[in-house]
Amino acid sequence: MAREIRLGLGVLITSLGVLLVRFLVPRPIGMADNGDGWRLLCQLGASQPDRPSEKFVRFAYGAAPECKSAYISSQSWLDKTASELGKLLGSSSVLNLLVLGVLCTVLLALGITAIVLGLRLSTRNRIIATALLLLVAGDSAFFGYVASVLSEGAAFIGILLLCGGLLLMNRAGAWRYAGAVVTVAGALIGINAKTQTLLLIPVFVLALLFVRAPGVRGLARWALPLAVLAVAGTGTALMQSTGDPANAEYREANMYHVVFDAIVDGKHDSAADLAALGLPAEFAKYSGTGWWSAHPAHSDPLYPKYRDKISRRNVAHYYLTHPLRTVEIMQKSAQEVLTARVPNLGSFGEHAGQPPLAKEYRVPVVSGLTGFLAPLGLFFLLPLWIVVLWLGIRAFRRRSGRRDLGVVTLMLLLFSVGQFLASGLGEGIEGVKHQQLTLFPTLLAAVFAGLSLLPRKAPEEVPAASDEAAQEVAVQPAA
Repeated sequence: MAREIRLGLGVLITSLGVLLVRFLVPRPIGMADNGDGWRLLCQLGASQPDRPSEKFVRFAYGAAPECKSAYISSQSWLDKTASELGKLLGSSSVLNLLVLGVLCTVLLALGITAIVLGLRLSTRNRIIATALLLLVAGDSAFFGYVASVLSEGAAFIGILLLCGGLLLMNRAGAWRYAGAVVTVAGALIGINAKTQTLLLIPVFVLALLFVRAPGVRGLARWALPLAVLAVAGTGTALMQSTGDPANAEYREANMYHVVFDAIVDGKHDSAADLAALGLPAEFAKYSGTGWWSAHPAHSDPLYPKYRDKISRRNVAHYYLTHPLRTVEIMQKSAQEVLTARVPNLGSFGEHAGQPPLAKEYRVPVVSGLTGFLAPLGLFFLLPLWIVVLWLGIRAFRRRSGRRDLGVVTLMLLLFSVGQFLASGLGEGIEGVKHQQLTLFPTLLAAVFAGLSLLPRKAPEEVPAASDEAAQEVAVQPAA
């Protein structure tokens, strides 16, 4: 146990040090606001839409008049915590993204540490796992969200903690209970990060069903997973009941973007697509417009007559009756998944001496590779998923104790596929940004799938129960 604790402290200190340097040196980096940040800033009384948002990161937000926002995100917990910490540290800002960035970096390091401690691998292979996890969590496509007013950061943190907690729950003794605490924290943060992350609920429940610590049977096996499910489920229900995570306007806006950006994109037979959707041919002039554009279709006098056609049911019917067109849309979505880097968001502050929309490339390993392969789209993404699926099932079925890695791999993979379909077929715009919640868990699943091929910790490093008893007898003083 003492050796494991020392290992955990080493991983935590190393991960935190690497990520803090990555965040602050030579200058702080973050992720600029695409315009959605006000939904969380309103809840802090810090929404100030008076300075550039997409071109630069705004690292400090002062007090602002109150505004209403029913948006639900666990990112608000991180923001409020950072706000209070900032006040304790003497910051005059309502929200200082440097404080938020350090807080999120600590949570990322804790997630990586929990995962490494949950892995039943040799010390050398755990070091390899730490490096791989740092490459994914610290990649330039994802890491900037630690200092951001957007909610993707909470999703990434929650997913890491959730994976670490589930792996720890598959260990015996005190680690199992520590894993339960980490799992609850990861589930609450990850599931409630965004509307899209609610897709984690079914795969998380399935993963809990297969949690099994060595030597724990019967009621004792089920008591802890059920307690975790009860706490995480109750917390999520209470969180989601406080507002509307995607109110009616946003639901209609999403379908508007699917219709006028993804389907009627001006590059195909717009007249035929509009007819298939039950919309008038003159709506072709709104191709490429957004819900908040200067002259959108919903400002047209004819729009109320056809409003019922801008619906999930109508869009789903189009997809089912136009399979080739649907595959084309999915191919574009797959390319957006692999592109990884959001093109319209900068990484640096206004006074960092960088041009507008400048991006940092401190850790471009993973996103650089996927970006290079992006033109392949489904021709790369589908084989990758198939390989990960095969390795996940292989680990799940093996009798050598790799089920824990198989469960986590399959949970991440199923979430990735669900997120890909939801964003690719149900969002319509900002595909690269929305699909980062597909790429991040896909890459983590690939890491866990690869780790499942490594040999388990040597038997002599995990003493059997009889050996432990013999050791206890050996150290007892003679009568």
